[in-house]
Amino acid sequence: MSNLTRFFLPLTVIFSTLCCCGKDNGGGSQEPENTAPTAITLSQTSFVDPAEGGSHEVTITAPFRPKVEIPSAAASWITLKDGTWDKVKYTITVTLTVAANATYETREAELSVTATGASAVTLKVSQAAKEKPVEPQPGEESDVLARAQELGLGWNMGNHMDAINNGVSNETCWGNPKATQATFTGVKAAGFTSVRIPVTWMGHIGAAPDYKIEDAWMNRVAEIVGYAENAGLNVILNTHHDEDHGDNHWQHLKNAVDNAATNEEIKKEIAAVWTQIANKFKDKGDFLMLESFNELIYGTEWYATSNVEKKCGVINEWNQVFVDAVRATGGNNATRWLGVPGYAASPNFLKYLTIPDDPAKKTMLAFHCYDPYDYTIGDKQNPDWGHTGTSHKNGENEIKSLFSSIYTTYVAKGIPIYMGEFGCSLRDKNNTKAWAYYLYYLEYVVKAAKTYHIPAFLWDNGAKGAGKECHAYIDHGTGKYVGNSSEPVNAMVKAWNNESASYTLDSIYANAPSF
Repeated sequence: MSNLTRFFLPLTVIFSTLCCCGKDNGGGSQEPENTAPTAITLSQTSFVDPAEGGSHEVTITAPFRPKVEIPSAAASWITLKDGTWDKVKYTITVTLTVAANATYETREAELSVTATGASAVTLKVSQAAKEKPVEPQPGEESDVLARAQELGLGWNMGNHMDAINNGVSNETCWGNPKATQATFTGVKAAGFTSVRIPVTWMGHIGAAPDYKIEDAWMNRVAEIVGYAENAGLNVILNTHHDEDHGDNHWQHLKNAVDNAATNEEIKKEIAAVWTQIANKFKDKGDFLMLESFNELIYGTEWYATSNVEKKCGVINEWNQVFVDAVRATGGNNATRWLGVPGYAASPNFLKYLTIPDDPAKKTMLAFHCYDPYDYTIGDKQNPDWGHTGTSHKNGENEIKSLFSSIYTTYVAKGIPIYMGEFGCSLRDKNNTKAWAYYLYYLEYVVKAAKTYHIPAFLWDNGAKGAGKECHAYIDHGTGKYVGNSSEPVNAMVKAWNNESASYTLDSIYANAPSF
């Protein structure tokens, strides 16, 4: 072989290799270049989500970059996160997120996937409905339901005996007049069957170890309870602003949680105070109910996010001390109804509230409801509420779901519970829209409470006018309506008392204000 031949032979082989081989896959074998597909294919052509919603990745193969179109009717509950188009593989992966379904209806949507040079394909999305609250059936009978009917619709004499200034509680220091017999006669005439009398004892409690309550204050509380008894009202009596909300009050939950020795000292004072209160009222009939506390929180922490079980555990200890102290006094206290709230008296923390060991088995759980806060007492004071308004359009379902949950968790299992406070800051009657939604909210909430057998106590702090924390309905001195408050009171009384088969939550919903 000549030198020239030896020179050209390798070049020929190399040239032949370059001409004959495709893409090397790295293992010596070859594969042809990708060719564009002629149709659109999806890694998933449909999916079904639960009411809670979900997220899904869908890989799309297409001849050109595809477009996913969400129908306008589904744009409120399906969102799309685009991916990166792979020009070599002709694929793209997108993420579809389905929001929680707050309605009681299933929903479906067909998304269109299109691309140049191919026929459109459909991606189907289905979602289950939110589970509809279970409503109690007519004719149900139990001691729990009987107790709910007994307490019925109640009224709070708020910012009155619970008012406090410079560490001393005082009946008139927050602007309300002294209560009279006429106060409670007026409350009864308005249609209420029960009253809650919040009392702050701070400033009238002596030093350890006796913690003697001042006679004058105890006797004034007893006099007011007597007014309610004379009017034929049930009464709930408690310790109210003795709790700490960032102040140095004696029911200092934060100090008790943080220091076991402090907790023991506070429990001694709780026992002493409640022993004295219980002894004062031991001969009163069953119309009187005693309630341990109001809204115990850790410092200024209205929503506990850490060490929740420990914080709630101390409240459970305190409630047990309360029950033990009252029962030990004997007389009618051995069997009278008692009430105990949990952390912040919030329904969000009811699951941490332990039913105290009670030999009489007559302890009720308690919670407060000012939902939604931005409508009832918050700084924003939204102008309307509910499905026909512009804010809180799912408001009715939220209230109904809350009360339904409380019913199934407690009432249906024979555990009595009551709503010790609810309310909505007064609206301006001259604002037709705001007033209509205000009446609607109160009527709906009370009807929901009645439907689910939950006694409901309206918060009345005597503050007149409109705006944040103005809840004046019955004058605390005369028992007369404040301004035009007869209209909301009548709406609530109707909601509790009207048991016509045609008057339901659904009928109230159907007649919501419309502007």
